[in-house]
Amino acid sequence: MAEPEQRQSAGQRLGAQESLGISTLEHGHRPPAMPPGRRISVRVHMLDDTEEVFEVSQRAPGKVLFDMVCTHLNLIEGDYFGLEFQNQHKMTVWLDLLKPIVKQITRPKNMILRFMVKFFPPDQAQLLEELTRYLFALQIKYDLACGHLTCNESSAALLVSHIVQSEIGDFDEIQSRQHLLYNKYIPEQDALLDKILECHRKHAGQTPAESDYQLLEIARRLEMYGIRLHPAKDRENTKLNLAVAHTGILVFQGHTKINAFNWSKVRKLSFKRKRFLIKLRPDLNSACQDTLEFLMASRDCCKVFWKICVEYHAFFRLFEEPKPKPKPVLFTRGSSFRFSGRTQKQVIDYVKDSEFKKIPFESPRLSDSSGASQGLVNGQRQALTPGPSPDGRQPSPLTSPLLNDAGCVRTDDEDELRRKRFPTDKAYFIAKELLTTERTYLKDLEVITSFQSLLEKEEAAPDSLGSMVSANYDPLHKFHADFLKEVEQRLALWEGRSNAHMKGDHQLIGDIMLKNIQGLKQLSAHLQKLSEVLLELERACRASRRLEVLCRDLELQKVCYLPLNVFLLRPLHRLMHYKQLLERLCKHYPATHVDFRDSRAALADVSEMVAQLHGTMIKMENFQKLLELRKDLVGIDNLAAPGRVMVWLLEIIAITHDSPFRLLCFKEFIRLGCLSKLSAKGLQQRMFFLFNDVLLYTSRGMTASNQFKVHGQLPLYGMTIRESEDEWGVPNSFTLFGQRQSVVVAASSASEMDKWIEDIKMAIDLSEKCNGPSSNPLASGIPPQAKSLEDSALEQESEDDLSASRTSLERQVPHRGNTTVHVCWHRNTSVSMVDFSLAVENQLSGNLLRKFKNSNGWQKLWVVFTNFSLFFYKTHQDNSPLASLPLLGYSVTIPSESENIHKDYVFKLHFKSHVYYFRSESEYSFERWMEVIRSATTSACRTRILSRKESHPY
Repeated sequence: MAEPEQRQSAGQRLGAQESLGISTLEHGHRPPAMPPGRRISVRVHMLDDTEEVFEVSQRAPGKVLFDMVCTHLNLIEGDYFGLEFQNQHKMTVWLDLLKPIVKQITRPKNMILRFMVKFFPPDQAQLLEELTRYLFALQIKYDLACGHLTCNESSAALLVSHIVQSEIGDFDEIQSRQHLLYNKYIPEQDALLDKILECHRKHAGQTPAESDYQLLEIARRLEMYGIRLHPAKDRENTKLNLAVAHTGILVFQGHTKINAFNWSKVRKLSFKRKRFLIKLRPDLNSACQDTLEFLMASRDCCKVFWKICVEYHAFFRLFEEPKPKPKPVLFTRGSSFRFSGRTQKQVIDYVKDSEFKKIPFESPRLSDSSGASQGLVNGQRQALTPGPSPDGRQPSPLTSPLLNDAGCVRTDDEDELRRKRFPTDKAYFIAKELLTTERTYLKDLEVITSFQSLLEKEEAAPDSLGSMVSANYDPLHKFHADFLKEVEQRLALWEGRSNAHMKGDHQLIGDIMLKNIQGLKQLSAHLQKLSEVLLELERACRASRRLEVLCRDLELQKVCYLPLNVFLLRPLHRLMHYKQLLERLCKHYPATHVDFRDSRAALADVSEMVAQLHGTMIKMENFQKLLELRKDLVGIDNLAAPGRVMVWLLEIIAITHDSPFRLLCFKEFIRLGCLSKLSAKGLQQRMFFLFNDVLLYTSRGMTASNQFKVHGQLPLYGMTIRESEDEWGVPNSFTLFGQRQSVVVAASSASEMDKWIEDIKMAIDLSEKCNGPSSNPLASGIPPQAKSLEDSALEQESEDDLSASRTSLERQVPHRGNTTVHVCWHRNTSVSMVDFSLAVENQLSGNLLRKFKNSNGWQKLWVVFTNFSLFFYKTHQDNSPLASLPLLGYSVTIPSESENIHKDYVFKLHFKSHVYYFRSESEYSFERWMEVIRSATTSACRTRILSRKESHPY
């Protein structure tokens, strides 16, 4: 009697060697011995729609069965997967690896477990094994088919088209249509049939490996990727869905994500009967409740969701498997459930260090006789018989494509190959900086277009303002949207991503810059009108409380990551960025370079535009800063009063048209920052604001808005200044002698003292040239006080004053805790108007890898540097930042050997105990990031900055 044919395991069908290892065991170990007891047969449904039967002791823990499945598959990274089944309450749950199987599966003969992906990482690059990645691809196809992975029609059609390309090859009208009629990949597929075929037609020549690569890449960017919804209700009885991801707890309404609670913000997760509770860490900047409560269908529903949350948190956030808690002697309280298995970090470290990573899986290959029409390629749901592999073994349809670039963690050798594959010319990196910063600039213009739409919808502003915004910003937005597309196309050609045979003729950027700078010159009239838009907006806000509230509410939205009036001036700032880029390009090119002539002509044109608008730009930047300071100060109302607005308008007209009005003197902001003021209580931290006619000193108010209350003013006319460290015994101290009052202050360092003294002396000179004795004090309600030095030293400043008077707080504004003023207060530093001007020039965008001090992995982020801060986005398409990092007070250095950062192009940011590492992609981008960040972290003296600003030879 012939022996029955032994069924091949998935690993054998892949052509892999025997005993490659199992998921949860270290190298060289064997699965745990089967416990004694009656054997039961358990059926497991695999991701390729096959069904396997495993014999296991009913007293064995779930881990024994799971390890048997992983061994059967020759799966090393099994910790990403789990066994799913329906319990006796008809609830879908995961097999607990610690509990005996008999306590979980009561009727094994009637039970089918599904082998599924349990933990979805954010990036396929974290999956190091070829088999693991392909199993994920099968999971994506399953989720599409059952409706778990929902997306818009375009994405759905594109995903299915890649599946079809992988399964039957290149597009053929009859075959492709027939294949889609017999195979359903998504619900309501028939309605998208034409769109799927249209997408499939574009994939001609794409291999199965490339098709699966695209499937993985597109799917992982979808909002519902890896999401399993758990129905719930909030306290208002609104129907919601809860889910868990690698980032934390997510809240959905239908299939739309409406909230997210990052693991770093979650203090505790618990459940009590039907109530699922999320206790958050206290956040002074948030109005969110301390504990959030959601009502689920039953206690069991709560417990199921709580368990998967505990497991997700442990898998993605912990370095190692949590140790079991000791059992109490008498009483127990709460669940004893804990995560069992390796964490993601342990899995990655194990696979990297093991020999298994070096054993490749065979990729599918079509034999010469099996064309696309045969359908013998990978990706089929049923096991077909593909052509033989080079070593004679039969590969399996489970074989994963080789996802070299995105499907594995790059080694140093691969980084080197990547650098060789992309252009290395400095001109390419200058062009790439143009692309990345243009993307950010266009997003900034979209904030203005959103503001314009808001004005039309709410009807809160006069028609003249809406017309002004529309008439001047719409043409600029359209122009730069077209310019960005042109730059993107040129970079694609330069990198060889399309029309590679034409690559050599497109390794230049000066021609595009010249063409578009000349086009931008045609829009000069709109650029010159931007100052009037800012003035009109300020005037309208003063006249309309409703418009003021509308602008304030817009600034509270995440998309408006800077003050609104900064966005209004962005087109003027962008001209300076073009000028800097072209200066670097002309400096790099030899005079004989084919792109030099166009670059030089473009630089000449943009330099002319910058020179024409330079005076307006300086005035408007100063005016914008006065408007911002007015929001931060209490007790001063006429920094940018209506009368001053008209003077400003005259001043700007004078600059533009060479009018005699240009001799008018105007309010000029010079420096703000922390100094310690000597009083009877000793040294007290105060915030000082220096203008060209007065020095204000303030303290931080104990109010919800955290504004600064003005305590006094020191007119600059006739003031003298003297260092007084020896006199008072206070380091870095100096005395300000006014005509009616003298004050002793101390800086945080000698360099800070030098900056203050230099700027105050300059301001004194300006006040004597322009104003003469001031008879109109700035601070309303705070008359100048004639005090001697002895009086000021004994001055009593009651902290009760900070909150006693509310006369100037009738218009409470929201919390302003992240403005530059507050950052200077917390970090005991100062910043000048020259620093603000440099910050306008030194803006940068691009991808960086970020690493925290105590973490091992690098996270890829889109980073925007502006306004002394880094703003972090997931990708450049995102509208609002995930987080921000103000850099005032930080130091930027290169990591030392002892920090074990063995990577190229890494810089380090640190302030006290806060340490961040950032890694750039090239030497050029590394130097640029270092340059712009140093401009924010190192405030140079005014004379040195101004002296280095020389006109370019071109």
